[in-house]
Amino acid sequence: MASELDLQVTGRYVETAAGRIEQDRSRALIEIEGRSGIAPVLLSDVKVLIGVTTLEVLGLRVDPVTEKLVEWTILF
Repeated sequence: MASELDLQVTGRYVETAAGRIEQDRSRALIEIEGRSGIAPVLLSDVKVLIGVTTLEVLGLRVDPVTEKLVEWTILF
């Protein structure tokens, strides 16, 4: 998908809870439910996953009770 979207690699290392791993990363314009923003993305052949960072960029969060996306105030 990254090649189809012409995403360029902007870095190769990512810090995770498990430590530093080698994983290509980029940035992409993401749109969810009419909201859009530029978010960091990991380039992987394994899965497409929308994480909390992307949701925060868009001012969204998952309501744990309803399991739906809801508006959220971005904190700085």
